[in-house]
Amino acid sequence: MEKVSSSSEASAKVTSIFIYPVKSCRVISVSQAPLTPTGFRWDRQWIIVNQKGRAVTQRNEPKLALVEVELPKEAFLEGWEPTGGSYMVIKAPGMDVLKISLSKPHDVTDGVSVWEWSGSALDEGAEAANWFTKFLGKTSRLVRFNAASENRPVDPEYARGHNLMFSDQYPYMLLSQGSLDALNKLLNEPVPVNRFRPNILVDGCEPFSEDLWTEVRINKFTFEGVKLCSRCKVPTINQDTGIAGSEPSETLMKIRSDKVLRPNRKQQGKIYFGQSLVCKDSLTKGRGNVVKVGDPVFVLRKVSSAAEAAA
Repeated sequence: MEKVSSSSEASAKVTSIFIYPVKSCRVISVSQAPLTPTGFRWDRQWIIVNQKGRAVTQRNEPKLALVEVELPKEAFLEGWEPTGGSYMVIKAPGMDVLKISLSKPHDVTDGVSVWEWSGSALDEGAEAANWFTKFLGKTSRLVRFNAASENRPVDPEYARGHNLMFSDQYPYMLLSQGSLDALNKLLNEPVPVNRFRPNILVDGCEPFSEDLWTEVRINKFTFEGVKLCSRCKVPTINQDTGIAGSEPSETLMKIRSDKVLRPNRKQQGKIYFGQSLVCKDSLTKGRGNVVKVGDPVFVLRKVSSAAEAAA
C-alpha cells in the first residue's frame, strides 16, 4: 500500500554526489552536478569495449578499479560546454597519462553492446585504444555514447519512457549512509561507499529507508523510485587494489536477499542494496537543473515494506 507523505520536514539530505564518466573506472566526487534525462551529466558517457564491441566492466576486468578519471571542475557547472582545450584525463599505475578531448569525436563504431542493448557509439581513436589495450592486455577501445543518433531505453516494465547512457539499468542510483553503516556493523572489515557505486548518497534517515521511497523531491526535482537495486559481484572488489573477495556479498545474502526481503515473491537469488531512480521532470536548459550536496530530500510517496517495493 503506497502512502502519500504530507510532512514538510526533510527525511534526509544529500551528503555526496558521485559521477563515473567511464563505466567501471574510478569515481569523481563533486559538490554539484547538472541533471539530464539520462542521469547526471557525464555519468557513464564512456565505456571500454572488447574486440567484439561488448562492454568491458569490473565484472570481467576488476583492474579497471585502478583507472582514475578527471574532468575539468567547471564541467559540473550548468550550461558549461567544452572548448577545443577541454579534456578528460585518464591515469593508471604504470601507464602514461591519457588525455581525451571532450569535443565530440568524428569516428563512429557500430556493433557496440551493453547488456541487451546494441547500437553505434563515437570512437575515441587509436591512442585511447592502444592505452586500454596495453593496460588490460587485450584488444580494447574507448567509445562515447552517441546521444545524437542512439537511444537506450530503461526496462519499460519499471519506468516507461526513460532513457540512459551506459549505466547498467537506470539513470540514477541512491543509497543512504544509514544502510551502509548498518551493513558495516555486521562486517569484520567495513567497506567504503565506493564498493556500491551510487550517484547520490543521503544521510539522516533510518537504515534501508530508501527501499520504501517511490517518490522523492531533491531540491525542486521529483524522482521516482522505480526498483530496488540488485547487486552483482562488483561490491566484492576492493576499489583501491582491484582484488575481489567474498564480502560484503556473503553478509548481504543473509540480510538483503529476495528470500529475506520478499519471501512471498518469486525467488531469484538476488541481493538488494540501494534504490534506482528516474527524474520525472522535463529538464529544459538554463533552468537551474542542478542537484547539490546539502540539498534536502523530501519523501513524497512510499510503500510500507521492502516486500511491496518493485525489485
